[in-house]
Amino acid sequence: MTKPSLHKQERAMVTRQQLMKAAREVFTRDGFESTRIEEIAARAGKTRGAFYDNFKDKEDVFFAIFEEDIARDQERVIEEMSAAADLDQRIDILARHLEELLRDKQRILLNLEFKMYVIQHPQKRKRLIQLHQEMSLRCSMMKINTLFPELVGAAIEKRRQLSMEVGAVIDGLALNSLFNPEALTGEQRRRYLRIAANEALKAAREE
Repeated sequence: MTKPSLHKQERAMVTRQQLMKAAREVFTRDGFESTRIEEIAARAGKTRGAFYDNFKDKEDVFFAIFEEDIARDQERVIEEMSAAADLDQRIDILARHLEELLRDKQRILLNLEFKMYVIQHPQKRKRLIQLHQEMSLRCSMMKINTLFPELVGAAIEKRRQLSMEVGAVIDGLALNSLFNPEALTGEQRRRYLRIAANEALKAAREE
């Protein structure tokens, strides 16, 4: 491969990252529903055409952001998860990690905004929920296998249910933490997350 083509690829990757960063900021500021593609492009200092060179639509850039966040999560915690001595310690690691995510206001708002968009557009709901679930499962597979080797042989549907159950608890905690940050301490949130993970894991392991 020639150097010019490598340079072109590098510039394309930089452009994609700049657009994703801008999308995060505009989605959080204006809401997923109200965000215009032109505003994302302008905030990134790019053209509308540059956006469409990288993404099909707002939904596409959201899923790219979602996937990037999950990949970054795995990089941060995978080593710690692998070194855990037993299941209880792995669950503690998971609860601590998820509680840290609850303190990322931009990320929580982005996720809630997208879900509100899906709720308000029932004609898109089935497709978007399916895409969200498939990506959640794919991105979390390495984490599930590392945290819970007990589930390596479990059916895909059980793994999906595990992700959905814990995700529902996260959404509830996130919404209440944004509404009233003083309602629950970090330790209380971790306790609820440990309970949810334990119960979901128990259900997923049942034959």
